[in-house]
Amino acid sequence: MANKNLNQAKNAKKDEFYTQLVDIENELRHYRAHFKGKTVLCNCDDPRVSNFFHYFSYNFEQLGLKKLITTCYKNQNRDLFSQNDSERAIWLEYLGDKNGDRVPNPEEIGIHYFNGDGDFRSAECIELLKQADIVVTNPPFSLFREYVAQLMKYGKKFVILGNQNAIHYKDIFPLIKNNQLWLGSTLSFAKFKVPDYYEERSTRFWIDETGQKWRSFGNICWFTNLDISKRHEEMILYKSYDAEEYPKYDNFDAINVNKTSEIPMDYEDVMGVPITFLDKYNPEQFEILGTSTMDMSKGAPYVGGKRIYERILIRRRKPIGDVVGANNDSPLQMPTQPDTYVHHEITTPVAAEDPESYNQNR
Repeated sequence: MANKNLNQAKNAKKDEFYTQLVDIENELRHYRAHFKGKTVLCNCDDPRVSNFFHYFSYNFEQLGLKKLITTCYKNQNRDLFSQNDSERAIWLEYLGDKNGDRVPNPEEIGIHYFNGDGDFRSAECIELLKQADIVVTNPPFSLFREYVAQLMKYGKKFVILGNQNAIHYKDIFPLIKNNQLWLGSTLSFAKFKVPDYYEERSTRFWIDETGQKWRSFGNICWFTNLDISKRHEEMILYKSYDAEEYPKYDNFDAINVNKTSEIPMDYEDVMGVPITFLDKYNPEQFEILGTSTMDMSKGAPYVGGKRIYERILIRRRKPIGDVVGANNDSPLQMPTQPDTYVHHEITTPVAAEDPESYNQNR
């Protein structure tokens, strides 16, 4: 039985990453005006160790919150999969300081028990979701699509952590394109505490002096649909278009731009830019048209017969003057012979998942 349980542990999706308080503080300081009078839900957190609960409970009065709700999922294999074992799934409700010390004391926190396991998809958790104005958490990376779909279904505002690879998902990118979801204020090279059962790695892994295991990632970012000032900052462009420096793709009618900072200031037609563009994206300055994966023949950009990295297809919204032949209202030009298209999905594994589970859930 012990060997069977151990094998189950090894085969499970590794989704337990405990977000550090400094990463939460660095991001959420850009949203303070949104929280006044609102009910905040953290529905993928163990409130006993969650730094999301810590941040909102200790800043409850400063943010002017109405209510804080935090839910805890009961792990079905708690001896192997949880450092913070729970016999029953619980949810906490905090309505603010009662005794004047500005500290969330235990007697001020309402503890409630779920009948089920506390999964965010359960009917009990959905009822709590309906109460919330804003959802803030670090959802399981392997369930990111399903998690975002639920938020959109119930029309919720949110600030959540995710893997940058999610940008390419066929059910996430259209939300970015339609300005229903965008990147947050900070790109995070976050470090996370992880459970003891996580295997050691040769890179981005360490064990501190207390024996705590840690993982870090270079491709973690925040996703939100709350407006932030960064979203309205216009990118300063300084380079002029040159046909040799900005060649057209072999398989698409657009020019290639290798660096976001080198977008030409005098080009008004379709351009392919790196995904890092989304960190600078101002929807008043540019229009997102698609991605190389979804819109190019062969499902990838080619220049001079050589495949290059994925690109986001954009066009300027603001006219730069009278350009001969420019047509700012022309639709995205698709390649000829549409019957030859082959749709390719990104196969790069998400950092929080092993490659096998990633491919099975795409």
